[in-house]
Amino acid sequence: MTTTRTVLLTGFAPFGGERVNPSWQAVSALHGTRIAGHRVVARELPVVFGDSLKTLRSSLREIQPALVICVGQAGGRAQLSLERVAINVDDARIPDNTGQQPVDLPVIDGGPAAYFSTLPIKAMREALHAAGFPAEVSQTAGTYVCNHVFYGLMHALRARRSVRAGFIHIPYSPAQAALHPGAPSIAVETVTAALRLATQVALKTPSDIRMAAGAEH
Repeated sequence: MTTTRTVLLTGFAPFGGERVNPSWQAVSALHGTRIAGHRVVARELPVVFGDSLKTLRSSLREIQPALVICVGQAGGRAQLSLERVAINVDDARIPDNTGQQPVDLPVIDGGPAAYFSTLPIKAMREALHAAGFPAEVSQTAGTYVCNHVFYGLMHALRARRSVRAGFIHIPYSPAQAALHPGAPSIAVETVTAALRLATQVALKTPSDIRMAAGAEH
């Protein structure tokens, strides 16, 4: 595989008592497909501090991708959240799938306070809106395993500026939301289609557009 022809998409295993994780369901549906001349490779990450980064780094070495988008579930959110920033903090509200619950620990000892996504997140948001998909630029990826992976991804690629990377959170699937009354959801098939478009835009947009996409709080 060459760095100019492969995209790595990752999703997560179920966690927090859920039986499925739509992030993996959505990205696995794209495995083996081609987007903008690039072959998509999907990998499932464990919801485990530390082990998730080991799996991710192994996949980066194996696949040598030109683009990486990690995807995770954010139950309660109503839109696809294109994450802007990963912070160097593990602070788990709930244990991971092995019972680890780090509090106020760094993702990477001695690492910078934060890394920014290198994806064209504003252009991606605009394309998603134009196609009828709900999407937002998010200013926080939380402090659980999703942020852990996002930060670890950007740290691993810090010297490989030609490889663009970032993180997208997605809502519950309808099957999950049925067990969480009032929670918003998006069908897995819709998420898959949105991720296909977002990936295409990321591959075809050399520089992000300049427009407001911030938040008041």
